[in-house]
Parts: sequence; C-alpha cells; structure tokens
Amino acid sequence: MEVAPDSARAALAAARAERCADLDDWLAGLLAAGDGVPEGVALVAVGSLGRRELTPGGDLDLVLVHRGRSDVAALADRLWYPIWDAGLRLDHSVRTVAEARKVARADMKAALGLLSARRVAGEHALADELRAAVLADWRADARSRLAELGEMCRTRWESQGELAFLLEPDLKEAHGGLRDVHVMQAVGASWVASAPDARVRAAHDLLLDVRHALHDQTGRSADRLVLQEQNPVAAALGLGDADRLLRATAEAARTVVHASDHLWHHVDRFLAPRRRGKAPAERRPVADGAVEQDGAVVLARGADLADPALVLRVAAGAAHAGLPLAPATVGRLAEHAALPAAPWPAAARDALVALLGAGPAAIPVWEDLDQAGLIVRLLPVWERVRNRPQRNPFHRYTVDRHLVEAAAGAAALTREVARPDLLLAGALLHDIGKGSPGDHSVTGAALARDIAADLGFDAGDVAVLETAVRYHLLLPDTATRRDIDDPATIETVLAAVATVPGREIELLDLLAALAVADAKATGPTAWNAWKAGQIAELTRRVRAALSGDVLPPPPAPRPALVRHDGAAVRIAGSEITIAAPDRPGLLWRVAGVLALHRLVVRGARITSVPDHGTAVLEFTALPEFGTPPEPAALEADLRRLLADRLDVAERLERRARSVRVRPGVPVAPPRVTVVEDASAVATVIEVRAHDRPGLLWRVGQAIGACGLQVRAARVDTLGAEAVDVFYVVDGDGKPPADPAVLSDVRQRVLTALR
Repeated sequence: MEVAPDSARAALAAARAERCADLDDWLAGLLAAGDGVPEGVALVAVGSLGRRELTPGGDLDLVLVHRGRSDVAALADRLWYPIWDAGLRLDHSVRTVAEARKVARADMKAALGLLSARRVAGEHALADELRAAVLADWRADARSRLAELGEMCRTRWESQGELAFLLEPDLKEAHGGLRDVHVMQAVGASWVASAPDARVRAAHDLLLDVRHALHDQTGRSADRLVLQEQNPVAAALGLGDADRLLRATAEAARTVVHASDHLWHHVDRFLAPRRRGKAPAERRPVADGAVEQDGAVVLARGADLADPALVLRVAAGAAHAGLPLAPATVGRLAEHAALPAAPWPAAARDALVALLGAGPAAIPVWEDLDQAGLIVRLLPVWERVRNRPQRNPFHRYTVDRHLVEAAAGAAALTREVARPDLLLAGALLHDIGKGSPGDHSVTGAALARDIAADLGFDAGDVAVLETAVRYHLLLPDTATRRDIDDPATIETVLAAVATVPGREIELLDLLAALAVADAKATGPTAWNAWKAGQIAELTRRVRAALSGDVLPPPPAPRPALVRHDGAAVRIAGSEITIAAPDRPGLLWRVAGVLALHRLVVRGARITSVPDHGTAVLEFTALPEFGTPPEPAALEADLRRLLADRLDVAERLERRARSVRVRPGVPVAPPRVTVVEDASAVATVIEVRAHDRPGLLWRVGQAIGACGLQVRAARVDTLGAEAVDVFYVVDGDGKPPADPAVLSDVRQRVLTALR
C-alpha cells in the first residue's frame, strides 16, 4: 500500500492521541468539579472519541450513565454547558443502563456507538456493566441486527458510491470508507465473523490520517475530499501531489471493500434459513485442483502447487462458478504456488482467458488475486496502472479497474469476433499505457507487444494485439468526429487495419468489439444508441471496402421535405431533418435554434438541392432531459430565424450565463486544430472545449465571419468536454488551403470560445 511518510503520519496520530487524552482529563475534571466524582455515575465516550480517533473536526459523543440518581440533570448541565461554551460540537445523552439497552435495541446508530463505549470518568463498574449489557444484547440479537445493518450498508453504498473510484470521495460514508471499518468491528463484536485484520486496520489508519489532514486544512468537519483540497492534503501528508493521494486512498478503500465483501458473504451464510437435518456440504469440484466448500472455492487435496497454471485455473473455476476464493486459499496460493514464467505455457494463458471470459463474475475473483499481490506478480506492468486515478468525470473507475471491467464486458462480445482470446486480452491491455508520457495508445501498443509475447502468443497474434491497442480509439473517434460518407474517412481506417496484412477483417471486428467494451466500462455517458449506430455503420463500410463491395451513395433528400415556402421539420427519435431556403451560415444558425429548444447536437450535415434553392439539414440531436420538443414549436422558431425575427445570440447568452461552473474546478483552455489530410472535399477543424449551450452556434458564427461555410459537423461530448469536428468549405464549395485563412479562422474560433 502506498502510504504517507512515517513522520507525517506519526505526527497526526500523536496529535489525535494527545487531543483525546487532554479531552479525557478536561471532561474528568468537569465531572469532578465541586465535591469530587459523584457515586453511581460514569461518563462514557462513544464514536470517534470512544475509539480515540477524534480528528480536529470531529464531534464529541458522550453518554452520562447513572444508577437512577435524581440529581442527574444538574450533573449533566455541569458537563454540557462548559463544552458548548468552549465551541465544541456535542452529541450527548443521559441514560441508565436499562435505558441505554432499550435505545440500543431500537436505534442502530446508538447501538454501534455504544459498542465502542469507553469510560472517561466515574464508576468503572457502571461503565463495564453498560458495555457488557449492550454487547450481550448485540450478540443475542445478532441474526436480526446484522440483517438490519447489512441493509443500511447497502443503502449507504448505493447513495455514496465507492470511495476508490470517486474523484471527490467521502472518506467516512463512501463504500470502503471509515464507516465500513467501524461496521466490520461491530460485526466482529457479534462473534459471527472475525474482526478486521492488520491490513484493514492499516487501511483504516491511512484514511483516518487523510481525514485528519483534511480537517486541519479546511478548519471544518467536512469529510468529502474535494478537488481544491487534494493538493494541500497531499502536501500535509508528505505525498507530493493529489494523484499520489488518490492512489493511496484508493488502495486503502479497496482493501476495506475487499475485506468487507468477504465478511458480508460470511454473514449472509449465517443469516440464511437453517434447514434441520441438512447433511454437510460436499466438496464439489469446480476446476482441476479446486473445489467448492462452504460457499467458497478452496484447493483440492491433490492440487499441484508446482503447476504454473494452477493460480489462474483455480481463479477461473471460481469465477465461472460464481463463487469467491476462500481467503486462506488465496493466501496459500500467494505464498506457495508456482507462477508462469515468460513465455507462459499454453495452459496458463488459456486459464487467464477463461478467467476473463467469465464476464462480470471475474471481477471479484480478480480483486481477490490483486489484494494478495498476485496480479502484479503475474503481470508486473500492472503496477503502472494499479489504482491510478483518471481525472475525468467521464471515467467511472481507476485505470486498472477500468481495464478489468472492459475485459469483463468484452466477454459478452466474444461470439462477434474470430478470436475471442485476442479480444479479451486486448480489452485487458488497451489502456495499459496510461500514466506514461505521450499518447497512451502508442505507449500502450509497445507495452502490449511485450506483454503478449510474455503471455506466449505467437508472432502473428502479438502483432494483432499490438495494433488493437494502438488503434483501440480509432473507430469511436472516427465514427463520431469524421464524416463517414467521405472516402478519406474510410481510407483512414483501412490504412490502420492494413498494418497486419492478411488479418484486416479480423482486426476490424476486434476493434469494433473493443470500442463497445471500452465505452461501456468507462461510464454511463460514454455509450448511447447514436454512438453505437455510428460505429456499426463505419465498421460496415470499412468491411465492405475490404471485401471489394461498392457502397451506395448517401441517400438523396426526401422530396416531400424540399419546398420553397419557409422551413419543414421532421423529427424521428433523435433524427431531425430540416429543409429550408439555402443561405450562408444556415447550419450553425439552425443549430442555435436547436440549442434554444434544449437539444444537444451529436451530428450535423447539410446537403444543397440547387434546382430548388433549398438545403436539407440532417441533425442527430438528443434532448438534454425529458422528451424532444414539439415539431410545431421548433418549426415556428425556425421560421422566425429565417425571417430574421429571432435573436438567437441573446437567448443563448442568457442560457450560458445561467450555467454555473463549480468553484475550484479547473477548466482547461479551448484548443482548435486544423486536421491535415482528414478529407479531400473539405478542411477539417477540430474543436475541444468545455461544453456549454450553443457551442455549435458560436463556432459556426466564427467560421462564417471568415467567409467560410460549415458543410458537416460531428459533435461528441465526453463528460463536460466537447470534442467537435467541422467540415469547412469556402464560397466556391472547396476546402480552404491558404495558411493565412486557416490561421484566421482558428483564432476567431478560439476567441468565440473564451
């Protein structure tokens, strides 16, 4: 586990211990003020003070326990008012032991707090009686209380997300945070499962130190590690920068989640209905060398630990059976099992492919191996991406988890390709170059070549995997950012797949399946029906070209839409077709109207019909939310635009001003690039900028000011980042090539985006 330097963390731990000790002394003094400590009373700390984990922003949780004293209210006032006067936040209660037991049985939060109760001052026997009574009730009611606790945890996880994969995690409440360790301690107190081990305690301490440093930096009790606090917190811990901080917290959180998953698996078996007279479960084989026992996979008695394929074969058997690996079995494999040496034998490579081919069931088993340190021993390059954050809200996971998710997703696509093993391996390696300088696809291709050779693939397969990693973004980027009717677009893909002669169609199918698996593993906004259709159509056209087929020309505009009197609109799902009198700037002006109707443009094309003096515009547009606008309302605004009676600019500016940019979140400056050789019929301009309403309108307006026209556009939004491509021609319908003109349009577009 990557941890902060010992000196920084030791100072934080010492500060917490000193503060807790000082508070204990002060509180004891408050209780003893006057005639000394009264009889039949004990002051008990629960929560973080009870555990001696109080961070600077933490609350004081105190219980004044008594044996039915009539003056207990006055005693309580003697305690609580000085605490409030000191400006400390206080959660307090006054109970007899019987009252505390009753509350704990009805209130899960109270029960969890009292399980960590610690005497601060007063009668030892009374504090011991309280703790013993609460523990006895907790253990007696374990079946109902743990079921309730498990449901509470699942609700919290769904609400807060998984700490390891969040860019701004809640260190306490997110899945894998401090709260989960406290829950594990509570389950351990029930005697149903073991208490957290040394690895979990170390992970907990790291997260506690991060929380402590966060409270120090902010002066507040907030537990969310927001972006603007990450560098200061990292510096306070001696970690250098925010990325190292996130890697450390991710590793700690994943350790907690992994242990928690195994604990709840054990609890769920305890909670399962009991059947009288049920015979002991048999050891059912799940793979050569592995059997199922008590709901987990363990080694068979005759398992050959010298077999280099054993680890992966056992893991694959567990994944296909939908079972976890028993922790003791993973520990034994990590300590004693042989691992394959490069080049791997076919049996080990096949076992790796079988593990990945289990689909989503492979993910927890992979995590079992990873937590035991086996993945980095099997694939040393994995250390480069392990727990590496992706500072983009478009991405849901760390790099390593994204790769495993992509491979698991690719398992559903293996029947779409000729070589399922290459698809699964390619999915596992496609982003292996992230974190290195330069283009991660280029770096990753070189790494994938060496890894594929180490895995024992032959030279031809190594070349396919290297090329698949190099071009894993080719189809999605080309389909969403280039005009697929342009022959130059098809030629670009043909040139890439031709780098592996004789296997072009096989490689094309791999790239198509990899695009799907990659996008679906990225996040919920990375895949939609429009992108799926664009990639499928591009793949179809490239395959046709490889087969020597002639593609039909783009369909002509529908005559019913071509008319002279104003505009006609047809909406069919996300496809919007508009016919209107042709004029310069028509495409971006219409795009402005669509933006006013809260439609997000994904693709746009304009076709002129000279005989009618009409242009047909075809948009792929999705509503920002809700349902598409009424065609009549959209057509009415288009008519107003064409009659110069609609001030689109002012209304778009008003919308843009209403979009709030979150304080502290940096927005990179826009970038405008003229893409060489992307088209033979137009000049291609690529724009990358922070997305905002009417972006296509602004860019088109700037291009129009240079005397140029947008003939087609491809618009993609990656999280909050717009990646838009414009096909531009001059007044004669030809691609502008004058460097001065291109420099001017580039500068005007940049100005429009600022």
